[in-house]
Amino acid sequence: MIFNDLLSSVGNTPVIKIKNIAPANINLYVKAEYFNPGGSVKDRLALNIVNEAEKNGDLQPNQTVIEATSGNTGIGLAMVCASKGYPCIITMPDSASMERRKLMRFLGAKVLLTPGPEGATAAYDLAKKLADKNDWFYARQFENSANADIHEQTTAIEILDDFKNIGLDYWVSGYGTGGTFSGVSRVLRKHSPKTKLIISEPENAQLINSMKMQNRNSDGSPSESHESWNPHPIQGWTPDFIPLVLQESIDNDYFDENIPVSGDDGIYWSNQLASKEGIITGISGGSTFSVAMKIANQAPDASNILCMLADTAERYLSSPLFNDIDSEMNEDEKEILSSI
Repeated sequence: MIFNDLLSSVGNTPVIKIKNIAPANINLYVKAEYFNPGGSVKDRLALNIVNEAEKNGDLQPNQTVIEATSGNTGIGLAMVCASKGYPCIITMPDSASMERRKLMRFLGAKVLLTPGPEGATAAYDLAKKLADKNDWFYARQFENSANADIHEQTTAIEILDDFKNIGLDYWVSGYGTGGTFSGVSRVLRKHSPKTKLIISEPENAQLINSMKMQNRNSDGSPSESHESWNPHPIQGWTPDFIPLVLQESIDNDYFDENIPVSGDDGIYWSNQLASKEGIITGISGGSTFSVAMKIANQAPDASNILCMLADTAERYLSSPLFNDIDSEMNEDEKEILSSI
């Protein structure tokens, strides 16, 4: 397939059946969003936010694009800006992986770091301050309707098309901005009402399950950190506030169940996917898959379950995901050499 430019290759990611570690009586699938050109699901929203801003006149030629992110949206925006010719500045917590910072800078963006313990709110506030001061375009992924809209227009349609002949019993996703969940849920609720929609969040940062509403400014932005948030290792998931984009799913009961997951379980299942299936996904993907496995182990026979894998493991090399992966030869490898 020939594309006229890189951005035309965003979307249409594959659905892959799990064949080795799924329960024998269950059809478990993953949607591998790391097949997007920037390596994550956030390529979709990055492209749509910029495209819509161009159409609306909110983004002018050569204007700087700025955004707060834990990494994947920043990589997506840096990629889109490089392709379209916009300067790009990213603010992000310094707890995000080193690979993410380097990828954004590799793509030509400038990266400004905020203290990790202060959560996403600190990066958000810094981006807003710089945007206001310099008249830069602030992407505002957490409030921007173009975020969920692109998943309604593309991701959800891809899922419906892939499962139109066999049906989909469960759809499982975590949330970062909430765009994937809200956008896809709009469509599945309407066109696949029998599908159970399962959302997940870190067990030590249960913002939805706390039943505590998020305090917001008049523009929908967070006014402070949510009291139920704690730092967690699932990068890209659950900032320290409930995004306005996600609030749609909460207000409209778009999810049937919220199943929390631990970072340790996410790391375990990411490793299992890699070593048993050859699927390389990050901690968020492993966490979503952990929840999908819980569903699979209690679902009726022959159920069809789809799990979202947001990104690739390669941007977690410096994170706890790779703590037990050696860069030097281990004893087993040395023994193979010594046997020659």
